[in-house]
Amino acid sequence: MSRINYDSMSNVELKQYFLKHRGDESAFQAYLDRINQRPRRIVASPDDADFDEKVQAVIRQKLEAARGGSQQANTALEPTDQE
Repeated sequence: MSRINYDSMSNVELKQYFLKHRGDESAFQAYLDRINQRPRRIVASPDDADFDEKVQAVIRQKLEAARGGSQQANTALEPTDQE
């Protein structure tokens, strides 16, 4: 059996592979290693007076970005004011 080269896979490919081969512990470990290598962005510390607002703002931004990606594909052919 040939060994799978996880390093040659993109993040999306590795995630898809792992989801299809959930029993592959090496794939799981490679996926976890990739996740842990990502830079972490600290939004707020628990001592911040406006902790809730900061966290909610980041959640809203992520939701809007996720929605924007699908809406952008749907509106790509619509004219803009600049055209």
